Amino acid sequence: MMYRELHGSRMLGVSLICACLVGAAAPAAAGQRFFTIAAVEPKGGTTSDKEPFPAAALPEGGGYVIKKPDQTGRWEVSAYVWQPSQIIVTEGDEVTLEFIGINGAEHPTTIVGYDKTLVLKRGHVIRLELKADKPGTFAIVCSHHRPSMVGELIVMPRR
Repeated sequence: MMYRELHGSRMLGVSLICACLVGAAAPAAAGQRFFTIAAVEPKGGTTSDKEPFPAAALPEGGGYVIKKPDQTGRWEVSAYVWQPSQIIVTEGDEVTLEFIGINGAEHPTTIVGYDKTLVLKRGHVIRLELKADKPGTFAIVCSHHRPSMVGELIVMPRR
């Protein structure tokens, strides 16, 4: 009799654990997601006596900027980027992206694969709404500041 009670208790415990695991794996309902994405230009500078000016050219495009040493020997380098550069959502989510222009006069931007375009200007805010209706990785590209100003909208599949 004791074996049956012990064995039955173990089976009940295993059944409860399995039920909890199955419940935990069930997909959550689609949500509403909101992100602020800033157009920024991080900069760094020094003087030639501390660090030599680089001999190699930066990659082509407007995304990287390097200023040669001035009369005092000071030089600077900068890159235009989206911050954050990756947005991760789940398939089915309603997504609002609020772009704010901080650095750079203008950012003609496309979210590739979603046919969404905008032209963001310094000091302006543009809200863009979309339904994350297909899983994958979709580039957020500023055509004036490639190759550095390329972000990603990552849509994870709903399971």
